[in-house]
Amino acid sequence: MKKLNLLIAAAATFACGSLAYGQDENGVNTELEFGALSTTGNTEDESISFKGRVEWINDKWEYDFSLNAFRSSRQGQLAAQRLYSVASAAYDLSEISFVETRLAHEDDRFSGYDSQTDLTVNYGRSLLTNRDNMTLDTTVGIGYRQSKAPAPQGDFDEAILRLAGDYNWDISDSAVFHQLLAAEAGAETSIFRSESSIETKILENLSLKFSIDIKHQTEVPAGREKTDTATAVTLVMSF
Repeated sequence: MKKLNLLIAAAATFACGSLAYGQDENGVNTELEFGALSTTGNTEDESISFKGRVEWINDKWEYDFSLNAFRSSRQGQLAAQRLYSVASAAYDLSEISFVETRLAHEDDRFSGYDSQTDLTVNYGRSLLTNRDNMTLDTTVGIGYRQSKAPAPQGDFDEAILRLAGDYNWDISDSAVFHQLLAAEAGAETSIFRSESSIETKILENLSLKFSIDIKHQTEVPAGREKTDTATAVTLVMSF
């Protein structure tokens, strides 16, 4: 019971909380989001999630770092553990075009791979620039991915082609929709990602957020599923 109360306190303080600082034309924008869930009785489950992002704009340069972590246990046994981090640096060529270097690393203990790391150089373009309530950034690039897996599959490296689109829609003064789609195609395996969320403001600094994250990989080790889905409902506090 004490453990459950601690998790409930964490959920109240962090899981539904986010720290968000308004972004200036030049400056740093930081966002942190935590989540916790615990059940006891016939089933004892615990899940903890964390998302963080730091964005720094300096004239024509934009630096971005994000971290997504998730851990889950069932009946005292570890059931899921995932860490996905992305770092990027972009330089504006014009008001609507940019070049970007992107480095991503994923460590998912239950995916069958020990880790997967990719580095790409991308060209990007901003669309929907004539819409006040919508933004759409598209990127295309080439790069290299390193996958580490236990025997019999083993480690392998491959060149990849990456296509991505990042869409934001201010539905109203109190609701925002976000959609990210990405395809990372390689000769050995391809990875497709979808991140969807809608955030509705409840109070001045309190919002309700519903999100769905999907990852599909075309080739996975034997006994592993090709598609992973994570669905979450959280409260977001903005400062």
